[in-house]
Amino acid sequence: MAGSGINPLSRDNMFHLNGMRKPGDVVLGGLFEMHFGPIYPDLSFTSEPQQPDCHGFDVLGFRQAQTMAFAIDEINRNSHLLPNVTLGYSLYDNCDQLGIGFRAALSLTSGQEEKVTLHETCVGTPLVLGIVGEDSSTRSIAISTVLGLYRVPMVSYFATCSCLSDRQKFPSFFRMIPSDAFQVRAMIQILKYFGWTWAGLLISGNDYGLHAARSFQTDLSPSGGGCLAYTEILTEGNDPAEIRRIVDVMRKSTARVVIVFAHYSEMINLMEEVVRQNVTGLQWMASEAWTLASVLQTPHLMPYLGGTLGIAIRRGEIPGLREFLLQIRPDLHHNNSYGNDVVRFWEFTFQCRFAPPPAGWVEAGGALCTGHEDLENVETEFLDILNLRPEYNVYKAVYALAYAIDDMLQCEPGRGPFSGNSCGNLQRLEPWQLLYYLEKVNFTTPFGDQVSFDENGDVLPIYDIMNWLWLPDGRIKVQNVGEVKTSALKGEELTLDEDKIFWNFESKEPPRSVCSESCPPGTRMARKKGEPECCFDCIPCSEGKISNKTDSMECTSCPEDFWSSPQRDHCFPKKIDFLSYHEPLGICLTATSLLGTFVCAVVLGIFIYHRRTPIVRANNSELSFQLLFSLKLCFLCSLLFIGHPRHWTCQLRHAAFGISFVLCVSCILVKTMVVLAVFKASKPGGEASLKWFGAVQQRGTVVVLTSVQAAICTAWLVSSSPAPHKNTQYHNDKIVYECVVGSTIGFAVLLGYIGLLAVLSFLLAFLARNLPDNFNEAKLITFSMLIFCAVWVAFVPAYISSPGKYADAVEVFAILASSFGLLVALFGPKCYIILLRPERNTKKAIMGRGNTKS
Repeated sequence: MAGSGINPLSRDNMFHLNGMRKPGDVVLGGLFEMHFGPIYPDLSFTSEPQQPDCHGFDVLGFRQAQTMAFAIDEINRNSHLLPNVTLGYSLYDNCDQLGIGFRAALSLTSGQEEKVTLHETCVGTPLVLGIVGEDSSTRSIAISTVLGLYRVPMVSYFATCSCLSDRQKFPSFFRMIPSDAFQVRAMIQILKYFGWTWAGLLISGNDYGLHAARSFQTDLSPSGGGCLAYTEILTEGNDPAEIRRIVDVMRKSTARVVIVFAHYSEMINLMEEVVRQNVTGLQWMASEAWTLASVLQTPHLMPYLGGTLGIAIRRGEIPGLREFLLQIRPDLHHNNSYGNDVVRFWEFTFQCRFAPPPAGWVEAGGALCTGHEDLENVETEFLDILNLRPEYNVYKAVYALAYAIDDMLQCEPGRGPFSGNSCGNLQRLEPWQLLYYLEKVNFTTPFGDQVSFDENGDVLPIYDIMNWLWLPDGRIKVQNVGEVKTSALKGEELTLDEDKIFWNFESKEPPRSVCSESCPPGTRMARKKGEPECCFDCIPCSEGKISNKTDSMECTSCPEDFWSSPQRDHCFPKKIDFLSYHEPLGICLTATSLLGTFVCAVVLGIFIYHRRTPIVRANNSELSFQLLFSLKLCFLCSLLFIGHPRHWTCQLRHAAFGISFVLCVSCILVKTMVVLAVFKASKPGGEASLKWFGAVQQRGTVVVLTSVQAAICTAWLVSSSPAPHKNTQYHNDKIVYECVVGSTIGFAVLLGYIGLLAVLSFLLAFLARNLPDNFNEAKLITFSMLIFCAVWVAFVPAYISSPGKYADAVEVFAILASSFGLLVALFGPKCYIILLRPERNTKKAIMGRGNTKS
């Protein structure tokens, strides 16, 4: 590495910076934190020149600066990248101060020379084309705001604030480290992976923490991973009362996971208070700012921080870097580029001082340095190249700028991207020209990582996931347990090796951190009023609704033909309900119907067998046979009301019922009319009435009366036919299959016509009940019609009030009851005489002759 420390100039109003330089055809700038802070009272310009005396040497920052020098040296030795072009650098120390870093950036872009030396070509000393830095989001925001005005590219290796992705505000800012927005999403993926929906958030009070908190509040939700139990800001000042309050909030919260987005220096005081209050049982999640902080990895803190999961910058390997670092030697005569920063590093590493010491750099005391000490014989993290993370980003940033310059210099004249199809010229390169090519950079590092920028200047993000392991022997190890990255094909991916993770709990298992336990299937989440969304009650789904997954926001209704299970976690087909042949009620009604049919057949057989006996012949045997046949049809038609309703059964059942009963009642009506006609004919001058009630007239009357009912049924079926219907109104969990009558008027007319004939038969029979005859059938007809009318009068309200299959059962019962009533009332006494009192089945007995009682 070549260059020299910048010496104080004699010119007034000049501000001098610590740094290193190396000349080249193209110069790249760098801003690094090689010291922790300056020692001077004022940063303003004064009449006397100032050179900040930075204290607290930062070995890692110095190693990052040396990594940039190594990368440039490696590129200069590469014959394939930037051939015939020598890269130079100009590196400044920002002393971890915004003011110094800002002045250093302005010096890199505008220069500090008192005068500009022009060559014969009128080309001045080349300034930097691009800058590698800063490591702080706050400083990057301030510097990039100015550099963006002049389109000077700045590639940061450590600034993570998501606000820097705003291309409108920072048009020339790029970075090799993922933004905090991706880091937040990576943490949220870890939360989701372990089911942690309830976490606390601690942030620093600067841009780094505040923007991260905003990202968490935006991205973290029940759908995105969970809720924040609390958000607290860790102040930079050492305020014991505020720290006690924050730790008290952590101790009282039910959240077992604590996410900390802060610098490790802000964690020290916090952890001391955590130890004092003995707040254990917490799972810590670290941002990249303190994941690898060795100052926190102590036996004193490991009982509390053991098992911490952290996001870390991607580790990379840089072959040859160690050998390059071993070549560093201090030059007290300023003949090389190392300057005072190397002297300070040497004194810090070997705990010695040079004699005489450089003015203002080394405190008095200590052994004398020779400059020939061996770096390999001292234990220093400066040479620990197994854990290169920020350095890997510096390395990639330098190569990104180099590839962009290489692409720019390979431009063919007349085919360039600039005005007039012009290209960039080595003697007149401009930073804004480099910006165009930097946006299109795409290369792969020796470690195998692809490097390219998106439209916001952010590199393809990738993070390592680290775990703080507390070994049984007391040693502390931070091990890699996974990674999270974004690829062009698969998007964001989280990979974790759970077997390697150390959990600092007795169970050796991941903790539970939820505000409310998950709602099981069959319930829905109901948010608690005034509390975060992750705090909820589990409300069981109502009848007919289900939730078939955990943490359902709503219960969904089952389809019409389905109903919810008792657990409300799935829908099952509703039970189909109808008057079935397989249920007890259906079996009883079917048996009764068949019994009635059988009895009718038996009675019909008896009458046919005894058809020549007086009692059969005296009561109009033909009408009796027709009546028995119609009663048999009445019994059988009741079977149409049992079983699964079909379209044809719904149409046939009422038609068969109506016609069968009209046929039956018509026969009874004609019988009654014949009784009246015979009695009238027995009186003087009444013989003429019999001619109107001959056999033909009796049959014709029955046919006409039945035809009227047939016409009513036909009109009903044509106009508004009965049809099967799925009724869900009676029972929510059942589908009641029933036959709707279609036209209520048609059904009413059908029943009314039957009732009209029945009432007319009853009235005529009632008038003829006391006619003189030993066996007056009018009495039996009166009694049978009384039963018939009573049954059907009771049927109407019972039918209307009975739901579903019970309406069908009521109708079947009415049919059977009325049919049995007619069968027993009309044919019971006759069968009794025929079978049990045959002595009364004589013409003499029927006519009443020889009977003492008239």
